[in-house]
Amino acid sequence: MVRIRGRIGDWPVDLTLELDAEDWARLAGGLTAAPVAEATAPVAAAVAGDALWQTALQLVRDAGQVEGPRLLGQLAALAGGEAAGKRLLVRLRHCAQIRMETGADAPIYHWQEQL
Repeated sequence: MVRIRGRIGDWPVDLTLELDAEDWARLAGGLTAAPVAEATAPVAAAVAGDALWQTALQLVRDAGQVEGPRLLGQLAALAGGEAAGKRLLVRLRHCAQIRMETGADAPIYHWQEQL
């Protein structure tokens, strides 16, 4: 027996499934092990994401200070799209190595050396 409880949107769900031995065998027969390439894909994505983050930090470090719109353009080009660039920009706002200052027309991101 399998019990599933939770919510789908605003609707509560409480479902009980009763499976006999034949049902379990069919269910298990439909499962296959993930190929090695698929199993390592999340690890590769995490490594690529970390490299992207380090490159984003390097952009600000090299510039010393950079205006938000210009930085967003660089991050969007680096990350392959504006949405991914915006996610990096938000992450930079909360990074201890970055200080954000309100400029006349746009925020300015400053690199801060760690003491």
